[in-house]
Amino acid sequence: MRFGGRRTSGNVGMQSGGGGFGFPGGGGGGFPIGGGGMGCGGIVILLILALVFGINPMSLLSGGGQMASGPVERTGAAEACDTSESNKFSCQVLASTEDQWGRIFQAKGQQYRPPSMDFYERNGQSGCGAAQSAMGPFYCPQDQRIYIDPTFFQELDQRFKAPGDFAQAYVIAHEVGHHIQTITGTADRVRQAQSRASKAEGNALQVKMELQADCYAGVWAATEREALEPGDVEEGMRAASAIGDDTLQKAAQGYAVPESFTHGTSAQRQEALQRGLGSGDPAVCDAYSPA
Repeated sequence: MRFGGRRTSGNVGMQSGGGGFGFPGGGGGGFPIGGGGMGCGGIVILLILALVFGINPMSLLSGGGQMASGPVERTGAAEACDTSESNKFSCQVLASTEDQWGRIFQAKGQQYRPPSMDFYERNGQSGCGAAQSAMGPFYCPQDQRIYIDPTFFQELDQRFKAPGDFAQAYVIAHEVGHHIQTITGTADRVRQAQSRASKAEGNALQVKMELQADCYAGVWAATEREALEPGDVEEGMRAASAIGDDTLQKAAQGYAVPESFTHGTSAQRQEALQRGLGSGDPAVCDAYSPA
């Protein structure tokens, strides 16, 4: 993407401190899922990245890991964005989503309240609980922040074979999509519906949430069409494919369990991203409206 000298967002920080992560033992409440966390990857990406980082994935899924609490310090936006070129680009993407979604909301006579974003290394803290690298990027509705360990993008490139700046932008725009769902009330309606649903029904609702966030990511990309370079869309499609439930489950265990899907198949995620990108109108994302 040609962002060049674009501004960086001021709604950014970088965490330091916050303690460590221990195995096994510990109790704790596990990790936030659904509307409360695990955005672009969820449980299945947790399984993969847990193996990547040498962690027993069953410990993570059963809540066996425990975050050692400690003070967290957060830098200002300038320092957080200037740490690396990758961070700077992430900050530019967030700034772009602020501008573009601001215009979309303004056209409807509404005011857009943007999310914030925190970078952290390995372990951090969020309003939804612990933040760990193995969780992948996620959005926390409780504090309306996106949490990212920047090394995730290296894993996306090297292990999931989905390199490129647009792949990185897609991940951030997807999490912003969850913010849209929060401030429009969709996320609350889905959580209420999930509280009354069976596990399989709850998973199906969550899949729709994730596909709608993918679609919103495509809508944002459509507003930045002039910044797209040849191959960018293909980068996004590779990333969407790489983090499909079926692809990740097959990589982790050799087979897929459709009733356990929480984010959608690779084909579904690609279709949702393309739907938003092809239209540029957030109304097309109502096709995935879960509630």
